[in-house]
Amino acid sequence: MPQDLSFYYAAVPAVLLVGLAKGGMGDALSLIGLPFLALVVSPVEAAAILLPILVFMDMISLVIWRKHGDWATLKIMLPGAIFGIALGWATSALVPGNMLRVVIGAVTILFCLRYFWNSFGPAASKVIPPRGQRPVAASLWGTFSGYGSFVAHAGGAPFQIYALPLKLQPREYTGTSVRFFAILNAIKLIPYFALGQLDTQNLATSATLLPFAPLATIAGAWCVRRMKPQIFYPFMYAMALIAAFLIVREGLGW
Repeated sequence: MPQDLSFYYAAVPAVLLVGLAKGGMGDALSLIGLPFLALVVSPVEAAAILLPILVFMDMISLVIWRKHGDWATLKIMLPGAIFGIALGWATSALVPGNMLRVVIGAVTILFCLRYFWNSFGPAASKVIPPRGQRPVAASLWGTFSGYGSFVAHAGGAPFQIYALPLKLQPREYTGTSVRFFAILNAIKLIPYFALGQLDTQNLATSATLLPFAPLATIAGAWCVRRMKPQIFYPFMYAMALIAAFLIVREGLGW
C-alpha cells in the first residue's frame, strides 16, 4: 500500500472525479480523473486500483437510480458489450490500446460536432426527433463499448453515440448508463483477476480510497436530478466531446 502522501494527493481527486461521473455527470470527468492517478502509479496499476472502487460506486448508483432505466436499450446493447469484453480479453496483447483510443475519440468528436451543428447551426430551428431502437447499431456500438472499456478504458463514448440520440429523459438515460456499466465492470473483474492485476496490494490501496466514493457519487446524482432535458443533453454532449479529446490526446501520447 502506498505510504507517500503524494499518492493520495493524486488519488483522492481522481476518485472524487470518477465518483461525480458515476453519479451521472458524464464520462469526461472520469477521464479527467484517471490521469491523476496515472501520475503516481503505472496506468495498468491505476486501472486495477480503480476497478473495485468503480464496482462499489456502481452499487451506490444502482440504488440511487433503481427506479430509472430503459430496459429496451439495455437488452439490445448488452450482448454486444459482453462480446466486446471477451474479444478485448482475447486480443489485449495484440491490439494497441492507443490506436483504439484514437479511433474511438475521433468518431466521438465527429458525432458531438454533428449534434452541436444541428442544434446551434443554421438549421437549428429544425426539430430532430428521437431515434428509435436499432438492433444492428446497438450491437455494433455495444461491442465497441465493451471492447473499449476493457482494452482502453474508453467504453463511455461508444455507449453515448448510440444512446444519446434516443433522447431519453435525463433520469432514464442516467439509469440506463448506470446499469450498463455496472454490469460491464462486474464482468471485467473476472479477466482482471485472471491477468493478476487485482492482487492484495492493489486491493488494499483500493480499500483506503473507498470512503471518498459515496460522497462524490451522490453529489453527481444530485446534480443530474435537477437538470432539465434542454440543459442535460447539451451538457452531456459537451462532456462527451471533452472526453473524446482526452481519449485522443492519451492515444497520441500528448
